[in-house]
Amino acid sequence: MSITIPAGTRQAATLPLRHVLPRLLRDPVNALAGFGRAAGGEIVRINLGPLRPYLVSHPDHVQRVLRDNWRNYTRDGMFWEPVRRLAGSSIFTEESWDLSRRILQPLFTARHMASLTGALAETIDAGVAALEPHARAGRPVEASAEMAAIVARAVNRVLFGSRISQADAERLSPAYTIAGSSFGPRLLMPFMPYAVPMPGDRAFRQAVNTIDEVMYPLIRRSRAEHGDGGDVISALCRATDEDGKPLSDRRIRDDLVGVYAAASETTAMALTWLWPTLEAHPEVARRMVDEIDEVVGVGPVNATSLPGLRYTKAVLQELLRLYPAGWIFPRRAVADDDLGGVRIKAGAQVLLSPFVTHRLEEFWDRPEVFDPERFTAEPGERRHRWSYIPFGGGSRQCLGVHLYYIEAPLIVAAILSRFRTSVVSTGPYTPVPAAATHPRPSVRLTLSIRERI
Repeated sequence: MSITIPAGTRQAATLPLRHVLPRLLRDPVNALAGFGRAAGGEIVRINLGPLRPYLVSHPDHVQRVLRDNWRNYTRDGMFWEPVRRLAGSSIFTEESWDLSRRILQPLFTARHMASLTGALAETIDAGVAALEPHARAGRPVEASAEMAAIVARAVNRVLFGSRISQADAERLSPAYTIAGSSFGPRLLMPFMPYAVPMPGDRAFRQAVNTIDEVMYPLIRRSRAEHGDGGDVISALCRATDEDGKPLSDRRIRDDLVGVYAAASETTAMALTWLWPTLEAHPEVARRMVDEIDEVVGVGPVNATSLPGLRYTKAVLQELLRLYPAGWIFPRRAVADDDLGGVRIKAGAQVLLSPFVTHRLEEFWDRPEVFDPERFTAEPGERRHRWSYIPFGGGSRQCLGVHLYYIEAPLIVAAILSRFRTSVVSTGPYTPVPAAATHPRPSVRLTLSIRERI
């Protein structure tokens, strides 16, 4: 599909519904990337019938939306309604962001996350060890579920102060997965009234009910304990709102739901994509295993392992380039703006997508090729700062960014120092639009225990 950009005007080309709809219905995430590539990074409008959002993919334009004029591009509008129905009024939403950030940001700084590395490594090693019975029995595992379980265990300890019981954790993790994966149709058709049932609605409601059944008793117990700990729940229970009043249970619940998602979904989904990617690139897998063997040895993985896992980190960075968990960042323009020579009117919906920006040929050589060497270059070799945005950017960058770069390498090192992995499901794997992109079909692994000498 070719796109003609109007010359010398302040209008963006509009992709006709007859071209857009079949592609979006067949393969939404890749369709969006195709629209961005066909436009060469220029701003285009996507005709969705009742709605015509702007697709913004060029790093210069991304920079203006996320940093230079970020106050004009807010996280509200119809694309955010599915998120609100999950996380309510939280750090994800415009009206609550300032207060939530004031309370939560200190718990997610690079320094604070680094201080938790030892506890993370210890918890991750125990979580990975729980896979051994599957390996000894030769029993395949579902990668998404197992990665989510390991991540949830680590997040519960370092962010929730181990306040979530094992039984509740086993309910919470799959509920998040279901909630996040079931509102994909609502993202694709945000104009559809909620009075009209859509696929996934019932599963979504049931998952949110499960999350609430875990979160509200947790909040009540934490209030009764009057804890002064450094975990997220204690911080929220101690916090006050703009009027100096304690936060309501609902407000705490909303931020807990948001924090849990930010801290777990990106890592769990990235690690799910890792295994078929390594299977398709055995030379990358060999080099990474060699590094892990040198750094971790006979294990277990610990805090001192992290600095030596440089190639592993590059693999994980490249993984987020090709398969960013947050595939779309919707914004609504508050006032008129000039964006790359295009007039964006107040109230317009703007869509940014790491999945699109990360595939622009102007900024990435062979963008569809998995190549971790992109992230092992010398410091002098710079790319456009806003061509790589897996966690967004600017003031509203995802809270989980520092946690990811500690947690994910430690999990990978713990797994590959113990096991050989083999993917037994059959691709190709297609990214499915949801809160975090996940592969379809599901990824199934067999594990075999490595001899440690």
